[in-house]
Amino acid sequence: MTDPLAMELGPVVAEQPDPLLFATVSGAHLYGFPSRDSDVDLRGIHLLPVEELLGLHEPEETRSRMWDRDGVEMDLVTHDLRKFVRLMLRRNGYVLEQLLSPLVVHTSDAHAELISLAPGVLTSHHAHHYRGFANTQWRLFEKTGELKPLLYTFRALLTGIHLMRSGEVQAHLPTLLGEVEAPGRLPALIAAKADAEHGHVTGVDHHRVRADVEALHEVLEEARVASPLPDEPTTYEALRDFVVRVRLER
Repeated sequence: MTDPLAMELGPVVAEQPDPLLFATVSGAHLYGFPSRDSDVDLRGIHLLPVEELLGLHEPEETRSRMWDRDGVEMDLVTHDLRKFVRLMLRRNGYVLEQLLSPLVVHTSDAHAELISLAPGVLTSHHAHHYRGFANTQWRLFEKTGELKPLLYTFRALLTGIHLMRSGEVQAHLPTLLGEVEAPGRLPALIAAKADAEHGHVTGVDHHRVRADVEALHEVLEEARVASPLPDEPTTYEALRDFVVRVRLER
């Protein structure tokens, strides 16, 4: 099984056309159920120069690159700082998980500062993000019967429940199993996923799985209603000042 942190990824960071504020590992490695043949999903922030934002051409706010490294598929997606922060303010759980990922490939002082501001964007409305992601993955599971989207469904629901209750973004499914009530079948499904990225679910009653998912949706809604998280972000101005200052200091 590929350990992304054991790979030498420094050259990948160095060859980017603009500075990276951070790069972390996301996807199945972050979620705690990578397969032996999982690709490595790298996510981060790049910093465009001021002239690219002020000129006539559309700025390259999102960059995506895929390549093969020793038989492992690598995928790097970065957003410009302004776009990334705007996504944070739009209750986007993906970017928060990327920002707060403990699997750090590259970091900076700006990365650390942005992490410190992240709690101020968390709201009770993030439950809708995780509900929507879970619904999308469930439909994919129903279509393909693959284990990966089923685990993504459970992971999204448990992350959302934990966030609503604790105010903490926790994307690692094995950790969540010890903190949120979850179906007892999940450890076995995680173990099965290790053998193949696109393996199919076997020996599982789909009606019971559906019932488990529906029950977690109800728990997520109850957690949202009772959540101590605010309705709106509280650090908008601080984030605005951060974006301007980091850009001008480039």
